[in-house]
Amino acid sequence: MPLTLFATRQVETLQRSPKGEFQPIPHSSLQTARLAGFTRSGLALAALLLSSVAMLSAQQPASSPPPDAPSATRKAPAGTVETVTRRSLFFPNIATSESRLSTGDKFKLFAANSVSVGTFVGAAASAGIEQATYTPHGYRQGAEGYGKRFGAAMARNASSEFFGTFILASMLHQDPRFFPQADPTFGGSIKYAVSRVFVTRNDDGKDVANWSGLLGPAMGEGLANAYWPEGERTAGDTLERYGIDIASRAGYNLVRNYWPVFFRKLRGSPRH
Repeated sequence: MPLTLFATRQVETLQRSPKGEFQPIPHSSLQTARLAGFTRSGLALAALLLSSVAMLSAQQPASSPPPDAPSATRKAPAGTVETVTRRSLFFPNIATSESRLSTGDKFKLFAANSVSVGTFVGAAASAGIEQATYTPHGYRQGAEGYGKRFGAAMARNASSEFFGTFILASMLHQDPRFFPQADPTFGGSIKYAVSRVFVTRNDDGKDVANWSGLLGPAMGEGLANAYWPEGERTAGDTLERYGIDIASRAGYNLVRNYWPVFFRKLRGSPRH
């Protein structure tokens, strides 16, 4: 679900001159400013994620026994992945078992992901960043503009979840859940987080191409053009938003991979 909604094409903006007249800002200057702002925001987010994961990774014990195995109809190789005992309110798609999901289960997962704590936090943060960078320009500024950005972020995520987690995952018999590594390391977590953007499990527990995870956001961004500001709905704008969505999923996967570790450290309870 993705955190990120920097995408949009900047239309001509206005700047007040010392004489009180409005003059257009050169398009090249706008593009340079937007690129600089996007780069700074992206680097700050990446630094935050990487530093948090590095700290958790440094606290991991050198070796630990395999995780408790919940009852399941199918299993991954022992010790490679683990599941959480209760559904996460922040990331509902972290697996709580390795049992096969029914179509109804996938619908419930889509609904849970759409209104999770993580989704609200991500939408609020991205709306704030867009407000600061004045993108998309069609939403203007002020409380009303922030509300529109926040609403658009929630709607885009819900559309992506509907198509990817429910519709496509059901049609293609794919498992939309995330299975954290049992003993994550920093370098291994980065590779795993990126790989799970393109690879997922099918309903039989085998690794397959993650078509539901790749096509779902694309369909969601296409639908978003129905309410995105006019003049900012081009194919280039849509592809830009889609690219950011996919990159964000890798970042979210990195956090999800360490989520069980985080709560074990928080509660001071070692894995048995």
